[in-house]
Amino acid sequence: MKLAFSTLGVPGLPLADVLRLASEHGYHGVELRAHPEEPVHPGLTPAERADVAAEFKAAGVEILGLAGYARVAAPGDDTAVIDEIRKLLELARDLGAPFVRVFPGGAAEQSPEDADATAARRLGTAAEYAGDLGVRILLETHDSHRTGAAAIRILGPVGHRQVGALWDVMHTWLGGEQPSETYAALAPYLGYVQVKDIASADDTTPLALGAGVLPLTECVEVLSRHGWDGWLCWEYEKRWYEAAPPLPELLGAGREHLGRLLNESA
Repeated sequence: MKLAFSTLGVPGLPLADVLRLASEHGYHGVELRAHPEEPVHPGLTPAERADVAAEFKAAGVEILGLAGYARVAAPGDDTAVIDEIRKLLELARDLGAPFVRVFPGGAAEQSPEDADATAARRLGTAAEYAGDLGVRILLETHDSHRTGAAAIRILGPVGHRQVGALWDVMHTWLGGEQPSETYAALAPYLGYVQVKDIASADDTTPLALGAGVLPLTECVEVLSRHGWDGWLCWEYEKRWYEAAPPLPELLGAGREHLGRLLNESA
């Protein structure tokens, strides 16, 4: 498995510094938060996109994916959501990123059936465009569909190879799902896995990997047991928890912790 970290952990940090951190601490890739607050977002010009791609290539670091914020199950008109996904897909193509992340985003006033159908319809439409661009859309286990069992209610009906799953280990755990259950549900769709750690279900402030309660050992074991060789990406939610320790001082130990888990599960 290859290791990455998300720029959600280093809000607004210039790309040169992000790449330096990845190189210094032995991470193979970076997940880029695609938001106007960040250096990389869909508003970049063609020249700016080319510069970003060149910076990563020169550093020998891969762009794992773009973490977007489209909510595919949300109530409302399809057009705006599909347009948001298309812009993310175009940015990913220009940067050479294989994945874009979307959220479910179903609302409390929706029935589960309506949320599922809305998301599947939109993703099915966007999948054709994704196929043309050679980029894969990944639905994150999050918010209204936080477990693997919930996510496949959307992914199954879509049935398109350009639409898959992003397993966020915190949300599936909060949803009461065991790692083996999540993997069994998501295996046919799995793009990559976001790892993190927290103190408890009631305190989701980000912690150093291995310092909290999330079943990271079990997650890595089940992936290894099934011969999965994709990406583990550390999503440290510093942007939402300003008082959390800075990610740069944790990256080295985090890389070592993941390395130990991989060695022990081999």
